[in-house]
Amino acid sequence: MVEIVSGPYARLACFHNEKKIGGSEGLWCIGQAMHRELLNNLLLNYKLRFPDEEAVPDFIHFVNTHKDCFERTLEIGHVTASGWIIDPAFEKVLLVHHKKLELWLQPGGHCDGDPDVARVAKREVEEETGLSSFTLFADYIFDLDIHKIPTWKNIPEHYHFDIRFIIHADYEQRTQVSHESHDLRWFDFDQINQTTQDASILRLVEKTNLQRKTDIT
Repeated sequence: MVEIVSGPYARLACFHNEKKIGGSEGLWCIGQAMHRELLNNLLLNYKLRFPDEEAVPDFIHFVNTHKDCFERTLEIGHVTASGWIIDPAFEKVLLVHHKKLELWLQPGGHCDGDPDVARVAKREVEEETGLSSFTLFADYIFDLDIHKIPTWKNIPEHYHFDIRFIIHADYEQRTQVSHESHDLRWFDFDQINQTTQDASILRLVEKTNLQRKTDIT
């Protein structure tokens, strides 16, 4: 069966053959549906908060079309999770300079079958920054992003459906560059546009500024 994602990612064809129970096309594998229930609840909450973001319906469609959406073996694309690491004062952000993509980005990575995307984000933060002390700011999704990953070695071009969470950490603590990065560094928010013009990073900065105003008021 071929499913085509509508909206701005209409070129993304989702090829998937769903396994049915008892041969009935109207029944989904209940266990697999439960596997995605946590993420679906997070996505529906996000949709209520950001109803006009174009990526939202495509993200929901992808997750509900692919029972193996958390596996990197799904070649068309897969769910990933990342941490937007900021200090509690909302003044600095920690970014890593990614080796493969040659970009300053928030740390993140593959779920590898784990449907708890917040847990994946925290794991990736620990592995890619060496931070020993940090906390999840909130248990809701801060941002969604669908982006194309270019062909690399024997891995074909595919999409990452990335879930972003705010992580709070003290910027004075020790950090450690991982094997996946060239460097990592704390940036003042007013320095970000001098470092990168990546649209998703600039959107995260804009959302952070709005979040800071909300917390202050």
